Amino acid sequence: QSDKAAYIMAATDQVFTFKDLEEGSNQLAHLFRAAGLKRGDHIAILLENHPLFLQICVAAQRSGLYFTAISYRLQTDEVEYIVNDCNARIFVTSKDRQGVVERLLGKLPVLDRAYMLDGVIAGFDSLEEALEEQPITPISDESIGTSMLYSSGTTGRPKGVLRELPEGLWGEDDPSEMFRLLYGAADDSTYLSPAPLYHAAPLNFTLAFMLGGMTCVIMEHFEAEQALKTIEQYKVSHSQWVPTMFVRMLKLDPSVRLKYDCSSLTCAIHAAAPCPVPVKEQMIDWWGPIIFEYYAGSEGNGFVAITSQEWLAHKGSVGRGLTAVMHICDDD
Repeated sequence: QSDKAAYIMAATDQVFTFKDLEEGSNQLAHLFRAAGLKRGDHIAILLENHPLFLQICVAAQRSGLYFTAISYRLQTDEVEYIVNDCNARIFVTSKDRQGVVERLLGKLPVLDRAYMLDGVIAGFDSLEEALEEQPITPISDESIGTSMLYSSGTTGRPKGVLRELPEGLWGEDDPSEMFRLLYGAADDSTYLSPAPLYHAAPLNFTLAFMLGGMTCVIMEHFEAEQALKTIEQYKVSHSQWVPTMFVRMLKLDPSVRLKYDCSSLTCAIHAAAPCPVPVKEQMIDWWGPIIFEYYAGSEGNGFVAITSQEWLAHKGSVGRGLTAVMHICDDD
């Protein structure tokens, strides 16, 4: 499978094969070990949907590390809080984030190293240069790491969702198993991620599809017509959206909206916010009964899912609890 596309950057059509992913994530894993990071340590990532974003996450996963992806929309003090709170020893960002990160210098005492992509400013080392001398073979002590993302669905500061590190050997399990069971994902599926990768669902779904051997297409930024063009161009079979994206695609002039062939889509998943009933009705009319909704939390406190057919019989529902015990409460 080494020549198969692991992920494609939609705006540039840049293809990264599974060989690229393997070698690049191995080099990063060696860099983490050379910096002294061991199983259970943390790294933090502040990046746009960058071509190396996924490689950095996979490298952390195969090194037994926690990786915290941070919203590139946050301001300096918010980024400072998260990096320090998660005890990140390595921080990776890009020249594109210069306006935020240059004001962080001297405010991140937890860090051992700070790396920058696509150029450097004072206080940051070039990640590309640091990787040049690293081997493309696996590190000798691979284990399984996981994301530690921050949930802001609370009052006060965001809370880091810290889970136990998975046991077992790297590469032993198929992380896409749930998506194969729930959404009919298969080895030849192509998954479209139109959202920022720092979000829990886009990041975890994309990693699961990709590490399950499927090709992922990453949009650098969501744009309604470009999303439809990308579905047609790459014959996308699976995708994940938020309701706002549905609204923006539905608002396109029909002559634009209907000129793209979306017939390859067998599964369009949505979550993250309530979807207005009329919007979902229009999406099912347009794409067919392939719209799947779920409701869940970054904390891993339950997963609720519903198909189009179930939703049409119970409009407004988010489905049955698959890994959750439902509690029906009164107004108080």
